[in-house]
Amino acid sequence: MTERQEFNLLRTYDDFELREYLPCVIAEVKVSAQYSTASSSAFASLFNYISAGNKASEKIAMTAPVIAVQNADSSESDEWYVSFVMPSGSTFGHLPHPNDSQVKLRELDTETCVAKSFRGRATDELSRKITEELRANSAKAKIALSKETRICRFDPPFKPGFLQYNEIVIPTYLDAV
Repeated sequence: MTERQEFNLLRTYDDFELREYLPCVIAEVKVSAQYSTASSSAFASLFNYISAGNKASEKIAMTAPVIAVQNADSSESDEWYVSFVMPSGSTFGHLPHPNDSQVKLRELDTETCVAKSFRGRATDELSRKITEELRANSAKAKIALSKETRICRFDPPFKPGFLQYNEIVIPTYLDAV
C-alpha cells in the first residue's frame, strides 16, 4: 500500500475530523492553470523528481496524496501549487535537489487541520461543494479556518471515478492539541 501523509486524529465530528499533521517535506510545483488541468500540468515534473530526476539520480517512493492548493492570498484564480509529500522520515537536508528548477522542496511544520473525505472524481464542482460543507460545519463547531484549501487525491486518475478516495483539508488557527 502507498504510504500516506502522517497525522494524529484529535477529534471526530459528525461530518469531519480534526487532525494534527506531523512535520514533513513536500516537493511542489507552481502552475498557472485551471484546477481541471493543474495537477496533470505539474505531475510530470514531480514524478520525474521522484523517479531519479534529481542531483543524486535517486528514486524516492511515491506517497499519497497528491495535493493541489490554491494560494489563499493570491488574486490569480488560476495559480495552483501541486505537491507530493515525501516519505516519512525525510528531511529537507537529506533529500536530493531536483534537476527541474520548477520543483521546489519545502518543509511543513506540525499543523492542525480539519478534513472531510469523499468518494468520486475530485472535480472542481465537487471539491467546491465539499469545501463549502466543511467550512460551514467547522464554523458551527467554532473552529477558525485559514483561507487555504487543499484538495487531496489518493488514487490514480485511471481508477474509475466512483471508486476514487479524496479529502478536503483546511488548516485551522488552533494550536496543536
